[in-house]
Amino acid sequence: MSREIEQIRRVISGYIDFNEEEWEQYASMFRVRKVAKKAVLLNEGAVCRDVFFVCSGLLRIYFIDHHGEEKTFHFSLENTFATDYESLLKVVPAHYSIQAMEDTTVVLMSLEMLQSGYQILQNGEKLGRLLAETYFFLLSDKIRAIYTQSPLERYNSMNTAYPGIVQRIPQHYLASYLNISSVHLSRLKHSEKENQ
Repeated sequence: MSREIEQIRRVISGYIDFNEEEWEQYASMFRVRKVAKKAVLLNEGAVCRDVFFVCSGLLRIYFIDHHGEEKTFHFSLENTFATDYESLLKVVPAHYSIQAMEDTTVVLMSLEMLQSGYQILQNGEKLGRLLAETYFFLLSDKIRAIYTQSPLERYNSMNTAYPGIVQRIPQHYLASYLNISSVHLSRLKHSEKENQ
């Protein structure tokens, strides 16, 4: 079993229990893909065909606003999943794009694989539900942060949720994620250094 498949096994085993026979049948459907830095895995408007599990590297999920500007919605670090869930489940054009911010290795899970998991894995439906709940909480937290937190609170929350992210992502993407200007982000970073 490859290192990447072993890695996703550890993460999935944190969600559900499964036996060796179930896992071997399910794991045979995974695909591993290496993605170069800046490569786009999903373009807004295309139909999303996979859930991406990040083994190494970092993905950025973003959309284009009505001014034609990129707005970063979310980052997926190692051992997390990324997708446009609505596009995947409804087989409709994606609202988001997904891009590698570093050389990244992902394990791909197709919709067909997720649905097969409902039959193959004794707890497959539970896995699907828990992944959907994780996605829902991500959306809920993001919306609540934009409306209820100050830029400094959002910055601190980002650093808690994504340790080391400031060193890994260009500042304009971080500012976009925080829904502030790059200048404002520079001020926040500067005041943080002064307070240390």
